[in-house]
Amino acid sequence: MNSLTWRLLMVCNTIQGLGRDIEKGGQAIERAAR
Repeated sequence: MNSLTWRLLMVCNTIQGLGRDIEKGGQAIERAAR
């Protein structure tokens, strides 16, 4: 496996993690707004 493939995988995982955090944050804000 070359380093470029590895880097792309790391970036994808990071973006997925950020997406989950943003989703959780959005849900928390919705609950607080009610």
